[in-house]
Amino acid sequence: MIFKQVNKIQEPIMQEDLMDNISVIIRNRNEAEYIGFSIQSVIDHYKDPEIIIIDNESTDDSLKVVSLFDNCDIKTYTLSKYTPGKAINLGVKHATRDNILVLSAHCQINKVISLDKISNYLKDYVAVMGNQIPIHRGNKITKRYIWSHFGNKIEENLFSTIENRYFLHNAFCYYNKDFLLNNPFDERYWGKEDRHWAIKMVGKNYKYLYTPKMSVNHFWTTNGATWKGLG
Repeated sequence: MIFKQVNKIQEPIMQEDLMDNISVIIRNRNEAEYIGFSIQSVIDHYKDPEIIIIDNESTDDSLKVVSLFDNCDIKTYTLSKYTPGKAINLGVKHATRDNILVLSAHCQINKVISLDKISNYLKDYVAVMGNQIPIHRGNKITKRYIWSHFGNKIEENLFSTIENRYFLHNAFCYYNKDFLLNNPFDERYWGKEDRHWAIKMVGKNYKYLYTPKMSVNHFWTTNGATWKGLG
């Protein structure tokens, strides 16, 4: 697939052709508290999604929660030597749909744009990232630190002055399957695989997009790397 470096977005194709053309990759490690919300939000917003759970040897009831969703297409794979990039790459290899959504197990989709528009965006951008609303113990908190990146403006190649590098976040981000197969995430990193990938893609003259027109609730977890100073 060839990705054009143009500014104008083409007119979307008919939505009914793409409503079920999505594979959702959810990485799981003891996410029993929220993974049900994540899966249900996918089902609520997309018709017949393929949901791929990459489990990092969970010891809680999270896989039991996953098994409750027996009326949809869910596949579970176990990954023992986990890194974020390795988990996503494994999910992509098992995906059968053209569009990929990487979604955090503690994120709940609350607003999407049509999948035909996502597909259209992915002709011009290698990734499309949505807004994240931080939820701390049920409370929507003021956006600061990492959350301040998720503003109200559409931006290409979002740059973080906090981290002094290009900023991409895999809690809620869409990709094209073929592009990820040819440009996988680096499996060496224990975190920030998304930032390293973004830097590499920009270096190759590709672009990615941030749009606040779609969003998730991102729930606080005690071991969440993005929840600096809370808990």
